[in-house]
Amino acid sequence: MKTRSERGNSVVEVALFLPVLMMLLVGMYQIAQITYTYYTLRKAVYAAATYLSTQQGVNFCNNPGDPGIAAAINFGVTGTTDASQPVVVAGLTSDMIVVTPASYDPVAQAAATYSGCGASGAIPSPDFITVAINGFTVQPVIPFFSTIQPFSLSPQVQVPYGGT
Repeated sequence: MKTRSERGNSVVEVALFLPVLMMLLVGMYQIAQITYTYYTLRKAVYAAATYLSTQQGVNFCNNPGDPGIAAAINFGVTGTTDASQPVVVAGLTSDMIVVTPASYDPVAQAAATYSGCGASGAIPSPDFITVAINGFTVQPVIPFFSTIQPFSLSPQVQVPYGGT
């Protein structure tokens, strides 16, 4: 049989353990929420990249003024090419999505900067398209930790360009 002091010890132990347990649970929830946001941003970037990689007649020298690039960015942000639906991720804007064409350098056997702009005559198509998000920040909220700094999520996808 427990004495009165032993029962009091159990209450004190629970009172000490419960805040730590709650903080761990809230922290796990925040990490899961940030992971889900990153995954959704990555899917949005991939959707924009695959949409743009199949378009014909895209002028990468007029980036982002070209209608094909603008439609791909809208597709990544809202899921529609005319931006008629709400954004996929709260806080994501079309200004955050950056499209960069790249060419393949056979000498270095690596991706090189696209050099089709400014050339006279026919502008060659890039070999790859890199689509990235810059400037999307998240602020984790964990109780008793008010000094957690916001950080940016920067997903990036590179796909081969199949258009002309």
